[in-house]
Amino acid sequence: MTQPTPIRRAPGHKPRLLDTAISLAANGIPPLPLRAGKLPFGNCPDCTGNACGGRPNMKSAGPCRCPGVCHAWAAATTDPHTLASTPWVAAWRQAAAIAYHPGGAGLTVLDLDNTAAVQWARATLPATRTVPTTRGEHWIYQGAMRSANAVRPGVDVKSHMAYARWLGHGTGRMTALPQAVRALAMREDTTPARAGVVSSSPAPWDRSVATGCRHTERFVRTGLERGLTLVRARTESGAGSQAFGTARFLAIQHTACPGPCALEALGEEIVAAAVSVGVPEPYARRAVANGLQAPSGRVA
Repeated sequence: MTQPTPIRRAPGHKPRLLDTAISLAANGIPPLPLRAGKLPFGNCPDCTGNACGGRPNMKSAGPCRCPGVCHAWAAATTDPHTLASTPWVAAWRQAAAIAYHPGGAGLTVLDLDNTAAVQWARATLPATRTVPTTRGEHWIYQGAMRSANAVRPGVDVKSHMAYARWLGHGTGRMTALPQAVRALAMREDTTPARAGVVSSSPAPWDRSVATGCRHTERFVRTGLERGLTLVRARTESGAGSQAFGTARFLAIQHTACPGPCALEALGEEIVAAAVSVGVPEPYARRAVANGLQAPSGRVA
């Protein structure tokens, strides 16, 4: 029996993160490094805007074979030589944490972001393996499904096309993915499109109330309009999740501002766009409120 080729680690790597990643990969869990703010590393110039076509394990198969850590969760891999390669070592040097692709491991992570969400899960769902987080818990089930954000207050579903932070093995016996969790992501898909309006007309974002924002009005409006276009395009399903993503993007852009940035005004416009394509207003408001939470946990 031939011996495996030893993995060379370039000087400057972070042994604990890389060793943990290799251990995860050996157990069929695809890891990836996260930079500060619990975010994936940005794409290289050749992959910017998915110009390369994306990776084969993204929603639409693509040709990208980039050796770097591009395409966020889709870069996660169980290949130990890729994890310890020169481009990845450069990322490990800067990494602040490790994430993994639950769907790639055949898992679903229920991300419970606060005490109320944990209490709801304990009263509603079958027990499974749990991992404590900064503010709540991850409940890990055996089985993969569609991911969805803000399925209820403080609850995200992470599986396919998503990543979750690796925070340890947790405790308890992992159980099969229950229908109750699958139903959380299905609710949005079954909402018929309607010509809805929000209960109050949103006031447009204005520099007069965003006195602590360091961005120009053009920058803010451009980012918002791009997000609103994506929300309005989801006329059959997914508008709520897209509203969360748009709000989250805007919140991250403003984390370095001294404030106030009047993000609540931007949030109202996102809510209105989601409601216009059939998302129930209470759901849209929860999704946007959760999205506007900055990585630190405060409202940006």
